[in-house]
Amino acid sequence: NCKRKIDMAQRLKTDWILFFTVLAMVFSGVLIVYSASAIMAQMGPNHSAWHFVKRQAAWAAIALVIMMALKSTHYRKLQNPAVALSAISVALFLLVAVYFVDPGNHRWLRLGGPVGVQPSELAKPALVIFLAFFVTWRARAINNPRYTLVPAAMAVGLVILAVVVADLGTAIVLGAAAALVFFVAGLEKRYCAIVGALAMIGLVFFVFSKTYRLARVVMFFDPQFKIIEKFDKKGAIKARLQESLVTRDTNYQLEQSKIAVGAGGPFGLGFMGGRQKLLYLPEAHKDFIYAVAGEELGMIGSVGLLLGFAVIFWRGIRATLRINDDFGRYLALGLTVVVVVQGFMHMSVVLGMMPTKGIPLPMISYGGSSLVSTLASLGMLMNVSEHAG
Repeated sequence: NCKRKIDMAQRLKTDWILFFTVLAMVFSGVLIVYSASAIMAQMGPNHSAWHFVKRQAAWAAIALVIMMALKSTHYRKLQNPAVALSAISVALFLLVAVYFVDPGNHRWLRLGGPVGVQPSELAKPALVIFLAFFVTWRARAINNPRYTLVPAAMAVGLVILAVVVADLGTAIVLGAAAALVFFVAGLEKRYCAIVGALAMIGLVFFVFSKTYRLARVVMFFDPQFKIIEKFDKKGAIKARLQESLVTRDTNYQLEQSKIAVGAGGPFGLGFMGGRQKLLYLPEAHKDFIYAVAGEELGMIGSVGLLLGFAVIFWRGIRATLRINDDFGRYLALGLTVVVVVQGFMHMSVVLGMMPTKGIPLPMISYGGSSLVSTLASLGMLMNVSEHAG
């Protein structure tokens, strides 16, 4: 009876700080999506200002149900080889399938009509669950190359390689989560150095593998091509990079983003009052939505969103430090890193602190796959936090 009462009390316990922060950000995201997309939606084939926001609200309802289901499911039920291996296997299957279903972009699995799923988004919680299980299972031999490091490198590497071809930003997020989980688990410095070196080599390779990625990096560090012109006397490299920038609008987006953030000032232009979203800032409701928030809500709104992610980071790290078992610790850490790193990457791009990279702002940007993946991750994080005391 005593044990049942404790279990019941634990199920009724809620991390209200994290819970209400997430609800506030999801609600804010729906409003900002409406503001960022309404005018453009009216100009589209549907001629309805509510086109994008209705779909975002529907996805938000589905994602919240999933979040609540995972919040009420004890996280230790995920510490199961069947769950962990199924999660990583399904993620890999979908990532491979998308290459054939969407040969052009390798991003979308269409479920019929306009509804689609991005396997790279669903791979985030799947990889974290697998990592938490695997690292806990091999905790006493975490530095064993044959039985721990090689199998882990193969599993994580396959997922990252399947993602990185079409989505470098998500691959970086996954890599950061995996690296931190293994570091906290006690990976030796020599192996950390090897992993770091391989990660840098891979990053450079995949940046150079696509001209538009290289162009983004060059334009960030050398916008006037002064360094390039020193060894590119004929201007061939400059011309090729500029051609890629024109077709991808990368430099243009960054400039318009800075204008939007600067125009917002301390208090913003008011909800729906932004101007850069009107044919100036492409994909304003997706990859540059933080710029719309900065223009309309000003520094106060921008800092508010930043504080939202800071609260998630705080509660996630608190859960990581307080939980009394390894699986919960690695699960909380991985989920926190995935959500927070992606959020800070989006903000950094919008503010011109990183080269342009199309990556959504969790809970704020338009997109069902991102919203479901994020809230599923936060549902699991809430459960760990609630058991951490």
